[in-house]
Amino acid sequence: MQTITTIGLDIAKSVFQVHGMDAGGQVIVRRQLKRRYVLTFFRKLSPCLVGIEACGSAHHWSRELQALGHTVRLMPPAYVKPYLKRQKNDATDAEAICEAVTRTNMRFVSTERCTTSTRTGNDICQYRKERSTGTITASIPPSAGFLPASVERLLLARLRHADGL
Repeated sequence: MQTITTIGLDIAKSVFQVHGMDAGGQVIVRRQLKRRYVLTFFRKLSPCLVGIEACGSAHHWSRELQALGHTVRLMPPAYVKPYLKRQKNDATDAEAICEAVTRTNMRFVSTERCTTSTRTGNDICQYRKERSTGTITASIPPSAGFLPASVERLLLARLRHADGL
C-alpha cells in the first residue's frame, strides 16, 4: 500500500476537497469531504505534510490538524494560483495547493495561536477583536456620522498597534 506524504486541502463552507500524493508524486487520494468528516479522515492517516490556502478558517484547521500530528503549511492564495493547470474549481485548487506546498521557494504564513480563556471559554483572539472594535466605536463621537472605509481602517490599525495585537 502506498503512503500519503503530501495533502492539498481546499477548505470551504461545508465541503472540503482533498488531494493526496505519495513521495513519488503519484496521486493516491482525490475526494470530497464534508466538514464533519475532515478530522476523522486525518486521524486515520499517518502524519504527513498538509498544505492549505491561508484564509479566515485556515488557522483553525491548521491548529486542529497539527494537534493530530500533521505538519501544516499555510500559503497565500496568490502564491498558489500559478500552480493551477485548468479551470478554477475545488478539485484543481486542492491539486495546486498540493503541488505548491512541496516547492522549496514557497513562502508560508504562520498559524495564529489562540489560547482559550478559562473565564468564558471563548477564543482570546475573538475577545481581542471584539474589544478593539468596541474601542473604535466608543472613540468615535456620535456627531461624526459615517466614516469612509479608509479612515476606519486607519483607526483600527492604530488601535491594534496600541494594543500590541
